Amino acid sequence: MVTTTSDGQKPSRAQDQVWTIDAVRDLGITTDIETAGAILGIGRTKAYALAKTNDFPVRLLRVGRRYLVPVHAILKLLGVE
Repeated sequence: MVTTTSDGQKPSRAQDQVWTIDAVRDLGITTDIETAGAILGIGRTKAYALAKTNDFPVRLLRVGRRYLVPVHAILKLLGVE
């Protein structure tokens, strides 16, 4: 998914994105672990380390070598229904 900032520029990384509740909802059903980490204030390296030890703050789905994060789990952790 490609996102843009308010000035029409693409953010260089998920960490550079301003994550509002609507922006999180707009991600769809799942997102990658880097984006989920950015939303939760976790860096890329730490997010993968937490995933490998099953300590990531929300449930992860493992699909092949990829980690997918259900967006509804992120919203629930943030207290948004």
